[in-house]
Amino acid sequence: MSTEKILIDEEIQLDPKRYIVSETDEKGRITFCNDYFIEICGYSKEELIGSPHNIIRHPDMPKVVFKLLWETIKQGKNINAVVKNRAKDGRYYWIFTEFESRRDVDTNEIIGYTASRKTISKHIIEVIANLYSKLLVIEETQGIEESEKYLIEFLREQGEDIEFVNIMEEIHKFY
Repeated sequence: MSTEKILIDEEIQLDPKRYIVSETDEKGRITFCNDYFIEICGYSKEELIGSPHNIIRHPDMPKVVFKLLWETIKQGKNINAVVKNRAKDGRYYWIFTEFESRRDVDTNEIIGYTASRKTISKHIIEVIANLYSKLLVIEETQGIEESEKYLIEFLREQGEDIEFVNIMEEIHKFY
């Protein structure tokens, strides 16, 4: 029997003065991670490099968020998103993430992505967690397309005409 304790449902408190940074190739495999990323997620550098970035994906995250994220960054557009990640030991942390595309200087083709993350306020986390819970239920009962429609309508009700590239930024702006 393992003596390793799984700490599910315990939030990791992030240092507001530090950024979690990672880079991936064009397929989403980790190619770089800073020391703070390693410290927070609990994986070793060797475990992270070459792994798909979804190694830290929390099951509370709606698939539609990543669908919109990937659609946007594959077009070479930057996007911001509020994300709940899971550490190796089962704990979680909420972050505001800025995703940027990296391009080959000669061919201008996308060769990877950089993600810089920082902590966000408890109020925003509460609002986003409620929205994400609703999106998860819709995904499970009606599918990702309906979840996407709900998200777009939710934002329109906030009084905005939303472009996909700004969806997560718009959510953050309202709260």
